[in-house]
Amino acid sequence: MKSSIFDKLILFLQNLEQQKISHTIMHNRDESIMVAVAVPGERWEIEFLNNGSIEIEKFISNGDIQGEEAIDELFTRYLEQEELSAESHQNSELAF
Repeated sequence: MKSSIFDKLILFLQNLEQQKISHTIMHNRDESIMVAVAVPGERWEIEFLNNGSIEIEKFISNGDIQGEEAIDELFTRYLEQEELSAESHQNSELAF
């Protein structure tokens, strides 16, 4: 008998809880449920898709710890992306 993606999700969550691994359940895409897992130096995003597949993306730290000044970098980088996106959208509207 083939197990459903829901069965796999439930088993995965039970394993996380049994091992006391920190996790959060999220819904970011219409066709999936994401489980974000946090372990020291790593963050995993495991998505259980309604087509029965599982996608995993891992974010692994290089161990570099920065100070408070890194907060400015976050907002500067985000602002730059927003400005580029708005400019690109504006240019595409002018092309029509």
